[in-house]
Amino acid sequence: MRIDVVSIFPAFFDVLDVSLLGKARSAGILDVRVHDLRDWTHDRHRTVDDTPYGGGAGMVMKPEPWGLALDEIAGPPAPDAAAPDGPDAPIIIFPSPAGEVFTQATARELSGASHLVFGCGRYEGIDERVFEYAKTLGSVRLVSLGDYVLNGGEVAVMAMIEAVGRLLPGVVGNPESLVEESHEEGLLEYPSYTKPSTWRGRDVPEVLLSGNHGAIAAWRHEQQVERTRVRRPDLLRETD
Repeated sequence: MRIDVVSIFPAFFDVLDVSLLGKARSAGILDVRVHDLRDWTHDRHRTVDDTPYGGGAGMVMKPEPWGLALDEIAGPPAPDAAAPDGPDAPIIIFPSPAGEVFTQATARELSGASHLVFGCGRYEGIDERVFEYAKTLGSVRLVSLGDYVLNGGEVAVMAMIEAVGRLLPGVVGNPESLVEESHEEGLLEYPSYTKPSTWRGRDVPEVLLSGNHGAIAAWRHEQQVERTRVRRPDLLRETD
């Protein structure tokens, strides 16, 4: 999978060189390219923002550098101004508090793509015309991590890259562990324990020491349902 990231703070993504994602990049499983939006500016101040039409607080990211960046990374635009829809067409993702909520299902869907392009907004956001233009280059998704506001899109993009990247074959050493995680089946993950069996007066549940795999599986499922009922009852309503 190829992933392109456009940001005015490219150094933020140096963390991709560590942990499992760093190994995946070294192994050629994940091709991540981080770009500085200011490379597509042409004034000596490398300006990427301006005051908003209609007034208001803050600044808005200018469309010119974004258009040039997307042309080079995801382009060229389709001749009939319709979004390309082939298997190699890029999916262009902009973090936005006004977007669809990013979930594990979203991560799994995106993990099947061949090319993802992430655009990291700043200030009061990106000129709306950029999103419209991007639709001539690929499929556009505005995505939110949740109902809160960050200073920019970098944190959200980093979270999405990790969530998507770890689902690619060969990134996680034991693929079975991906199936048992929280949100994979609409439930939270069951509690985990390791040695010693007694620690500071607290014991590991007896069933986990029994060697009875059927009983262990049943206990774990019960724990998933109960934990979800207590902590995230909204997930149970979604599966009804």
